[in-house]
Amino acid sequence: MRLLIAALLAISAHAGAFAQMNPPIAAKRQHSFSHHGITVVDPYHWLKDQSYPTVDDADVLAYLKAENAYFEAQMAPIAGFKDKIYNELQGRVKQDDASVPVPDGAFEYWWQFKPGDQYRTWMRRPKAGGADQLVLSEPELATGLSYFRLGAQSVSPDGKLVAYAIDSDGSERFTIRIREIATGRDLETVTKVSVGGVVWSADSKAILWTEVNENWRRIKTQLHLLGQTSEDRVVYEETEDKGFGVSIGRSQDGKWIIIATSDHATSEVRLVPTGNPAAAPMLIKPRQAGVYYDVDVRGQTLFIRSNDTHVNFRVATASIAKPADWTTLIPGSDRDYITGISAFSSYLAVQGRRDGLDRIVLRRDDGSETAIPFSEAAYTASIGSNQEADAPLLRLSYASMVTPATVFDYDVKAGRLITRKVQAVPSGYDASQYESQRLWITARDGARVPVAIVYRKGFKPDGTGKLHLYAYGAYGLPTMPSFSANRLSLLDRGVAFAIAQIRGGDDLGYQWYLDGKLAKRTNTFNDFVDAARGLVKAGWAAPGHVSASGGSAGGELMGAVVNQAPELFRAVVAHVPFVDVLNTMLDESLPLTPGEWPEWGNPIISKADFELIRSYSPYDQVKPQAYPPLMVTAGLNDPRVTYWEPAKWVAKLRDMKTDSNILIFKTNMGAGHGGKSGRFAALEELAEEYAFILNQFGITQ
Repeated sequence: MRLLIAALLAISAHAGAFAQMNPPIAAKRQHSFSHHGITVVDPYHWLKDQSYPTVDDADVLAYLKAENAYFEAQMAPIAGFKDKIYNELQGRVKQDDASVPVPDGAFEYWWQFKPGDQYRTWMRRPKAGGADQLVLSEPELATGLSYFRLGAQSVSPDGKLVAYAIDSDGSERFTIRIREIATGRDLETVTKVSVGGVVWSADSKAILWTEVNENWRRIKTQLHLLGQTSEDRVVYEETEDKGFGVSIGRSQDGKWIIIATSDHATSEVRLVPTGNPAAAPMLIKPRQAGVYYDVDVRGQTLFIRSNDTHVNFRVATASIAKPADWTTLIPGSDRDYITGISAFSSYLAVQGRRDGLDRIVLRRDDGSETAIPFSEAAYTASIGSNQEADAPLLRLSYASMVTPATVFDYDVKAGRLITRKVQAVPSGYDASQYESQRLWITARDGARVPVAIVYRKGFKPDGTGKLHLYAYGAYGLPTMPSFSANRLSLLDRGVAFAIAQIRGGDDLGYQWYLDGKLAKRTNTFNDFVDAARGLVKAGWAAPGHVSASGGSAGGELMGAVVNQAPELFRAVVAHVPFVDVLNTMLDESLPLTPGEWPEWGNPIISKADFELIRSYSPYDQVKPQAYPPLMVTAGLNDPRVTYWEPAKWVAKLRDMKTDSNILIFKTNMGAGHGGKSGRFAALEELAEEYAFILNQFGITQ
């Protein structure tokens, strides 16, 4: 506490002299533990409030506030630059934006922003004609709240009610309410501990929702009868494996509620008819370790996507009568990775990737297939919102590094794309002034890593430039080459932007994901370092002129690469970084830990996993060396990456790093994993990040 008070006094004493201000120094307190015969010393263990998820320890709060004050003081000299960037970012946002209407039953639905609004207003109009109707106003719901997020929202089949879920503090524990659309009156509050989707019964008299427990685990699906005063009925509860989480959805034909339970490697699916939500769930096939499958339904036929026979998944069919008897419809392929299926009435839409590029194929009952054509060398494309049983006009989303987000309808009969909307950039955007390339860089073990890069015309790969490198690399989540109007603030200042599709994501197929998890986790970090080195070698940046950023598991990536190769980076930003990996994976009381073991390993029972995780865990591997300038963020209410992970990491870095480079750390005291809510508030934090990075490149205008 004495050192903590000293830090606070230092802030007070130097409030007007930013360059001379001393950073907060966290106290070291004796703490160690032994596991598998190995002793680990952890002097910053005290930063984890023992009453979590309540955070009320005076010392912890004092330290976080001291770091926040230091952050603000150090950013103050470039506040004008940050404001300039913020104005640029805001100027690229269409104030009165609106989505393309989506047909669903008797209505078509869309969202819209009114000028100045942080949040969406949800609207609809009758297909047969008539006045626009308000469904839900997020600005109204967010009034008086410092944080607001609309989670699930679902209109009842009869069109009279909307079930909606809101989070008011970033903890991702949502309150579900039922609202009468015609009057805008809330009829009842269903629960305050939901997460995920809401699905209606066919008669509009009940909803199914997923409960999250005190450890933020998705443990059960509940059935709520509208107007009932008794407790909701449990439809399905996960009792077999505490690492599994429950989620719900609806089949494309609207006749089935899909209840899935899974971790990061294994899944199990049950169906309940929307016409009888109290019926016993029908199990499709019992879980089998390492086998992941999901399901859609058309009539009496199940369509199943599974990796049971091929790592890149196959599509099988089965009957409702014999759901576990699967017959291959589309076999697995080394080249084609199947990522999703939608069973429309007249065709099966299959999403996937070929050679790392998105692919959408429509398969008809006669076996004929149509691949929807996309012409750019690097892009991202996906099936959009299609709410009805069939989609003669299939809604698609598309973008590339230079092409703004575009909404297409694909006319299935005519075989042509119809442009419905192109993202507007009010301050101006000329795509001809920017170029994009897709590169392949060879990693140290011979793997070829794809990198998508975008830059303003005139940028020359002559070894003199500046480059920002981004990646994620975990959970099988790809990082696809999409458009961002925000990054124009970097491109227009001469900084190229690159996305490294490193192992750990499934960019090049499911094996690409497997090659970056568990015992192969370090491939992810090596790929990023090797991509940075390869880009420098190819002339895309001058040595030491690469900045980098990542969040969550991507923040773990940032922590690992600055430990491994700090000299490569001019500046690094780590948002809500998962950096205290060993301690988190040893603590099964934490929200996500049991479900994370298939991703990282279980160090509780395995000495090999313990040693491997400890060998790369960024917090455990901080050492006396020079580190690049660092910006780190956290969310006090974050249930995914708890605030103390970045707090402990920053405290240890301050103690051990040998350089005088800036290290700043900000905790959002009223937010969670995603930072501030609202479309403009979020841009303020991005403006801070860009100002920090550009300032380290010597760019301040």
